Amino acid sequence: MSDYEVLEMGGLDEWRGHYGGFRPESSRDGRRVIDHDLTMQYIGMTANALEPGEEAGYWHMHARIEEVYVFLGGHGQMGLDDDVVEVGAGTVVRVGQGVWRTWRCAPDSAGQLRWLCIRAGGSELPHFPDDSTRDTERPAPW
Repeated sequence: MSDYEVLEMGGLDEWRGHYGGFRPESSRDGRRVIDHDLTMQYIGMTANALEPGEEAGYWHMHARIEEVYVFLGGHGQMGLDDDVVEVGAGTVVRVGQGVWRTWRCAPDSAGQLRWLCIRAGGSELPHFPDDSTRDTERPAPW
């Protein structure tokens, strides 16, 4: 058997129906911790959806983990230390270690603020993936 897994978590409009978190006090509607559903070794990911006017309600930071937020819909803001950054579909925000962060869906957003948060830690990734192998002779399966 190959080492892969598939998770069907529903379309963006279904994300609000998820409930989850890392601890009971940080669990909420609109969050799914994907690395609780899949066997992930070096990365973690959550799928998130906030209603207009809803906010995280807390700040957090990581000492060893780097995060990338990929915004897919809606409009909102991220608090990053002393700055506020506007976010919406197509915005990607990398947040390094030691940076305090929080987020909200703007009250006037036309819909839910939806995003993926991808976490990674450990050693730095190489600039070019140096562990890949290509097979240009292998035919595509379709």
